[in-house]
Order: sequence, then C-alpha cells, then structure tokens
Amino acid sequence: MNAALAEAQARQAVTVAAWLRYPTATDAALVAMAGPGGSARLDWLLGGDPREVAESDYAWRTWVDEVVASWAASLLTSPALANAAVAALAGCEHAAASAVDFRRLTTPDEYDRRATPLLRHPDLMAPVIDLHRRQLLERLHSDHPVGAV
Repeated sequence: MNAALAEAQARQAVTVAAWLRYPTATDAALVAMAGPGGSARLDWLLGGDPREVAESDYAWRTWVDEVVASWAASLLTSPALANAAVAALAGCEHAAASAVDFRRLTTPDEYDRRATPLLRHPDLMAPVIDLHRRQLLERLHSDHPVGAV
C-alpha cells in the first residue's frame, strides 16, 4: 500500500507541475513534438552516470522534463507551494477539461506522509528543487493567470 500511496502523490505532483509548465494543449503538443530534454543532468546531479543506462531504460529517460521534476519535488516538500500551485491551475485548459482532486498532494493524511518520507524531505530533495525553484515561484506569483496569453 505504501508504494501505491507514494506513486499517487508523485503522480499528483508531476501532473500539477506539468500543467503549470505547459498550461495549454498547444504547449503540451509542442513539448510532445520536440521532447522535454531527458534525465542526463538529473542523473549527473544525483550521482548517476547517464552513459551507464540500461537499454531498456533509455527511451523513458529521454522524456524526463527537468523543470517538471524540479517543480514536482518543490510541491511535494512544501504544502504551501502545493496549495498555491493547485489554486493557480483553476483557469488552465487542463483543469477545465476534467475534475481532478489533488488532495494527496495538498492535504496528505498520516498514511500519505508515512508512504513518502523521502519524497517529502526538503533536505534530501534540495538538489533537484534548487534547479528551478525560482522559476516556479515566478510562475506562481505572476500577475498573469496560468495559461493566459
């Protein structure tokens, strides 16, 4: 059960981060065409060697978006940021298209917190958070709603 709860929280954080980063269908389509950049820098930062990636892992690693990963880590470690991010999505195309509840991200219960002590640990996540935290804060404190032209 802990693995499922941890995955649910991580998915919610990544979804919110991706919607903030790519708030319109056009934004999402463009990144799908161009590709988000890959995991090489994150691998290096966290002590991995991107040259030693198993062939079976190579394809999915090319679709890692460093900014989305950084923003998701920020949201997991800060309930205030998570709540601000979800509130900022109120007017974006993605949120309007479906009713989504991000409760496990914004108001985790005791079981959620027990399932993710490492994912929610600010010191452990700091190297990833620090990569793009400034841009996340700028996005959340912008005068323009997410997805506005």
